Amino acid sequence: MKIVNPSFGLPEQAENMSEKAVTSADWSQDAIAIISNSKPNARELLEGVRAQMGVYRSTDNIDYLFKDSAAQPAPPELLEKVAQNYKGAILALAD
Repeated sequence: MKIVNPSFGLPEQAENMSEKAVTSADWSQDAIAIISNSKPNARELLEGVRAQMGVYRSTDNIDYLFKDSAAQPAPPELLEKVAQNYKGAILALAD
């Protein structure tokens, strides 16, 4: 999986991607990262999203991740962790 900023990122060509990357996420069972931008109230918003997902699926493979600062981009290590360990991600901005 390659994570890009959708405002300027280019989609990967399917022949260059693994089968895992080409398939859609199964939101009912795949591992999901919930990522906060670390602004005020983002954690509360995302915890509410995770709790609501628990009504429909197990949440033991939904992990909460966050950036160190809202003023900085996500560090490469965080992006790599998401790409290697999760099939989907939910991101939130909040104030």
